[in-house]
Amino acid sequence: MRIFFSAFFIILLSFSGYSQKLLTLEDAVNIALQRNTLLQKSVNSIDSYQSNVKAAYGNLLPTLGLQGNWQWTRSETKGGFLPLPNGGFLPLPDLKIISETRSYNVGAGTNWTLFDGLSSIATISQSKNNLESAQLSLARLKQTIVYQTISNYYDVINAGELLKVKEEDVKWNEKNYETINERNKLGAVTIADVYAQQVKVGNAELAVIQAKNSLETAKSNLLYYLGLDVLDSYSFSDSLSTSDKDVIGRHIEANYQNLSDLVTKSLSARYDYQSAKLSLESALNGITIARGGYFPSLTNNNSFYTYSDNVNTLFQNRNYTVALTLNIPIFSGFSTENRLQLAEVSALNSKADLSDLERDIKRNIQKTYLDLQAAEKSLDVSKGNVEAAEESRRIQQEKYALGSSTLLDVLVANSDYLTAQTNLINAEYAYIVLSEQVKYQLGVLDYKKYE
Repeated sequence: MRIFFSAFFIILLSFSGYSQKLLTLEDAVNIALQRNTLLQKSVNSIDSYQSNVKAAYGNLLPTLGLQGNWQWTRSETKGGFLPLPNGGFLPLPDLKIISETRSYNVGAGTNWTLFDGLSSIATISQSKNNLESAQLSLARLKQTIVYQTISNYYDVINAGELLKVKEEDVKWNEKNYETINERNKLGAVTIADVYAQQVKVGNAELAVIQAKNSLETAKSNLLYYLGLDVLDSYSFSDSLSTSDKDVIGRHIEANYQNLSDLVTKSLSARYDYQSAKLSLESALNGITIARGGYFPSLTNNNSFYTYSDNVNTLFQNRNYTVALTLNIPIFSGFSTENRLQLAEVSALNSKADLSDLERDIKRNIQKTYLDLQAAEKSLDVSKGNVEAAEESRRIQQEKYALGSSTLLDVLVANSDYLTAQTNLINAEYAYIVLSEQVKYQLGVLDYKKYE
């Protein structure tokens, strides 16, 4: 029976090990595009912008209204006077007079603004610019979410690769400790070397604990950004994909040599820059709308009205009205001037925002380009350093075994090899993320393939 429960417990543990959900990069980006609350709010706001466009067109059309009225009145009067032939009146205090009246009214009317200083036309243009600007901002937000998700995902893989390096270092130090301990028993090395290597084993184990903590932190950051429960268990890619290795193998920096061309292409491709330009046009439309308050307005009013005290004869009495009203503003208490000044200030601010964004785009493109250059050089150097450090460690181990080197030389060589491995892994993932960051800064990062 004890054997049965032991086997059952082992099987249960093995199944729990497979309960993790595999989360690929494509899955992560897709989840982020679906669950990001800021993106959801932006999508919802598009409907309001579309409604504003419809309402702006509606301002050019006449309004139509119908009205109907029915009224019943009953009047009761007690007492009165009877006229006499001599011109006097005879009071009749007990006389009760009752009268009832009914009235029926039906009417229809239209109100049409024929001219309002081009304010309605400018409102249509403004609402359309606002809609297109919001759609472009939404597209840029999707690019931001995709890039940030990619960056967070590669942070997880990077941390996982560094953990592997630390675990391999523990194995090497443990094996080296066993070798030194055996040689100490034979009298070939001192006990000080044994203690020194024992300390290195402990430091390596501590480094593994720290690497595991960094990995879990990176996972939590990713899951939080995706809107998932950070306590859920997920598994991730544990190595570079074929496409990642292809990116590392190519020198993509050569494709971005001409910074002036990059900036020009970026300004035409960046959704946020195009959105800012439309916001400026919308602000200029606001000036036209405000200036319309200085111009006369012309409205047309048409109405039809019928009334009767009997529903059967309701349409026998009819009134028709057609009117044109010209309103010429002379003094509005400075309200029109105030609206115009506010609109002009808004336009100036939008123009300044556009200028700041353009300079920020140029700065970010230049910085990303320089970072990419440095990452490419760092990648090449790190590859050579790993090979050289590994060979140096092997040579120091052989010299130490022959007694021509000290343990300190071996440990320094191993530390150099560990540093070289760490630098190579960091350089690889930094290069991959930077290759995506270049696309993001240029505005060509494709988010549609993840939707």
